[in-house]
Amino acid sequence: MKGKKLIAVAAGAVMAFTLAACSGSGAGDDSSADATTSAAPAESNGGDAAMEKGTIGVAMPTQTSERWIADGDAVKKGLEAEGYTVDLQFAGDDIPTQSQQIDSMITNGSQLLIVAAIDGTALSGQLEAAAAAGIPVIAYDRLIRDTPNVDYYVTFDNYKVGVQQATSLLVGLGILNEDGSEGDAEGPFNIELFAGSLDDNNAFFFFNGAIDTLQPYIDSGVLVVPSGQTEIEQVATLRWAQETAQKRMEDLLTANYASETLNGVLSPYDGISRGILTALSNAGYGPTIADGMPVVTGQDAEIASVKLINDDVQFATIFKDTRKLAAQAVVGALSFLDGAEPEANDTTTYDNGVKVVPSYLLDSDIVYKDNITSLLVDSGYWTADEVASGVAE
Repeated sequence: MKGKKLIAVAAGAVMAFTLAACSGSGAGDDSSADATTSAAPAESNGGDAAMEKGTIGVAMPTQTSERWIADGDAVKKGLEAEGYTVDLQFAGDDIPTQSQQIDSMITNGSQLLIVAAIDGTALSGQLEAAAAAGIPVIAYDRLIRDTPNVDYYVTFDNYKVGVQQATSLLVGLGILNEDGSEGDAEGPFNIELFAGSLDDNNAFFFFNGAIDTLQPYIDSGVLVVPSGQTEIEQVATLRWAQETAQKRMEDLLTANYASETLNGVLSPYDGISRGILTALSNAGYGPTIADGMPVVTGQDAEIASVKLINDDVQFATIFKDTRKLAAQAVVGALSFLDGAEPEANDTTTYDNGVKVVPSYLLDSDIVYKDNITSLLVDSGYWTADEVASGVAE
């Protein structure tokens, strides 16, 4: 596991980005063991002042994705810079583990919880206990559902992320230009669709934004889905797992592409994309887009996938600057701890089944090969050497 320094963000915090490869080996994969055990409560750099201010619990879903490690570290450092002790826990994608971790945070006197849920429907009991103890709860990038006891939601505009994923697929096929104007390609193009995990509320926003964008082209025959699998329940990927996506892509190729050529794949996440690309490579596609590799989308700008984009293997990803997300979570937490309501810029969209959760939405960007430098390198998110190597330093 390797660390990397990033530019300072809110409250003067310096983040440490760590690369942890997704499950299973695949294209662009830098393998490392999945950390399935929870982290020990974090020690603060704030000394006695931190102890006086108290402890904040931060529950992250997994260490198999570099972005969750980065998010956890960023939130921790931002809160420590404000003088709080942080109990940061990773749950190894195990729902009972995350439930137990949150129970422990409540029992041990956390003043506030920041939770990126593995299953957004599985924490009602924990959040009821938090509410009974007067502990505010911030849902971090994944909406917690079916409970009135979630107070604030920080995330990106996830419907827009899905629109951007579909748009990047259309750009890669030549149907659209990068500026959104009509391209020269007329099709028909064979595509397949992938979605995220059904227990993650964001998967639905991503897929809905994408399918709403692609559906007119499917209806007109410009895009064809030979498998016929166009419903989210058919195309979902449990736990966003790379190896699950690779197996499904292999099965799709075997069943539908003996005499057809696949032109593009909608993928909602870079780990899934690498599984797809491995299956495609093993089936004889590529090695690059110029050599016939289908257009494959992605999300999270993971360094292994950024290298693949730079090498003309993966076509695009969506950059969600999680430094800004972590900073907004810290701002929201400080508002609650000061007895105020944090700013929300969306109070209508995110209905969790019981209430509309006040939310703060951030913007995202499409990363193509030609804007890697301007979006990722110039901003300090990755260095040019990391892009070239595909490994975080």
